[in-house]
Amino acid sequence: MSGLDSGTIILIPCGPVPPAVLEYVAEGLGRELGARVRPGEGEAVAAEALDPGRRQYRAEAFLPLLARQRAAGELALGITGVDLFIAGLNFVFGLADPRQRCAVISLARLTPEFYGQPPDPRLFQERVLKEAVHEVGHLLGLGHCPNPACIMFFSNQLSDTDRKGPGFCAACRRSLK
Repeated sequence: MSGLDSGTIILIPCGPVPPAVLEYVAEGLGRELGARVRPGEGEAVAAEALDPGRRQYRAEAFLPLLARQRAAGELALGITGVDLFIAGLNFVFGLADPRQRCAVISLARLTPEFYGQPPDPRLFQERVLKEAVHEVGHLLGLGHCPNPACIMFFSNQLSDTDRKGPGFCAACRRSLK
């Protein structure tokens, strides 16, 4: 399946991101989307994106940083360890801007440790890949899907992400082709 028509996704760490996470996401995006994934240059987390009162970072502040690394025809996906939010929401797992062809995901709330649970590397990797595929799906023109098992279902909470499958439902797959 290729919604990208063999396109390229540039994967950009924003702040410290474990290399194993980047490798897992690159492999998973290639498998799920049939895309070529290439590494980008790391970006520092912009201090001006921090809302000190919330101790969270404005997700939209990451998008221009990602856009400047993207070549024509590419999609850019940033991965950060900081907690993200957008106006009107307590937090977001990620944010996509199809016009800029850029998206960012946060690892912060995907770790079991964030919720006081013991580490579970397999579960963490699954969550990260689901959020990465979801945000790239938005970059490919997909909106949120009403099917709670579809990767494009809106995750209002972590249990929504955990319930999703790793891929697109049949209707979303058809929309990608």
